[in-house]
Amino acid sequence: MPLATSRGIGQLLIGSFPGTSVAPELRSLAKEFDLGGAILFSRNIEVPDQVAELAADIETLGRGAPAWVSIDQEGGRVARLQEPFTRWPPMAVLGRAKSEALAGRFARALAHELTAVGVTLDYAPVLDIHTNPTNPVIGDRALAQKGDDVARLGAVIIRTLQHEGVAACGKHFPGHGDTSTDSHHELPMVEHPPDRLRGVEFVPFRAAIREGVAFMMTAHVLVPSLDEKRPATLSPTIVQRILREELGYEGVILSDDLEMKAVSALLPVPEAAVQAIRAGCDGVLICSGNLDTQAATLEALIRAVETNEISQTRVDDAFKRLQWTKERFLASERPKMSARIRGLHSVLGRDEHQAIAAEMAAFL
Repeated sequence: MPLATSRGIGQLLIGSFPGTSVAPELRSLAKEFDLGGAILFSRNIEVPDQVAELAADIETLGRGAPAWVSIDQEGGRVARLQEPFTRWPPMAVLGRAKSEALAGRFARALAHELTAVGVTLDYAPVLDIHTNPTNPVIGDRALAQKGDDVARLGAVIIRTLQHEGVAACGKHFPGHGDTSTDSHHELPMVEHPPDRLRGVEFVPFRAAIREGVAFMMTAHVLVPSLDEKRPATLSPTIVQRILREELGYEGVILSDDLEMKAVSALLPVPEAAVQAIRAGCDGVLICSGNLDTQAATLEALIRAVETNEISQTRVDDAFKRLQWTKERFLASERPKMSARIRGLHSVLGRDEHQAIAAEMAAFL
């Protein structure tokens, strides 16, 4: 295994940590293996100034390019940044409003607030279709109940976020909308034939691909009509043959959190990471903040490449996509901390943004 790959294997990881500053153990991992990025949760967040300083620190964990500063900031019940950031209604309101203009204004305001504190990657929009009213995990996170509506509004959000400099991530491929269990706790099943999936569930993902979405996140769901044995995240058929080859997606494919029970009940996290990368994912998310698990995962990935369980070609392909995407979004000079903090309080929760949120809330 080439030294450069061994020392850079951390590019495949978007990690996490427990506190409001970068954990020393994560800094050590980044020094030894490099780091693709980190994801922020409520446990990492105190006040806007602290988030901005933390984001700048996270960026330094990347060796050749800044590490991603990522977050789940969808709106509604999935929003890590609370007041004084604007509190956005759930995305279902955009589907009810049927307004691309409103979706664009929302996404622009969201991007401005994220950029103000140094967030560079938002795990949004949800591209699942709300076809199952009993779905416990998607629900009002979905933009709409019809694939064409989700596609249209999702494309606007992706286009606007990325125009404003925030990388977007469409989720959760191949579709988590018609499930009756929560993948955080168990493995859901999608029981549709391939023709139905191609005609309905895939529609928003095709639109996202046409928009050049930077990231696509896989779902921890079992789709027996596509792969009888493996959850989508670990399935070469779903990740490589369908998403990459059939749909022609050229961006970064990222796993959902490998510590979710849908996967971790089946496999230890390090082994799941190896299978995800081998299946065609370019990166993995590990979200609990357990640094030992993240270290074990990086070591497992190195061993898998050394033994050719993951081919060198597969790793090189992932590295190229990761590098290209960072060049696309992170190549410009990063703002100085003094300027970032000086400007952020005039952006967060500003009257214009509150007015957009109120307009959206009228469709609750």
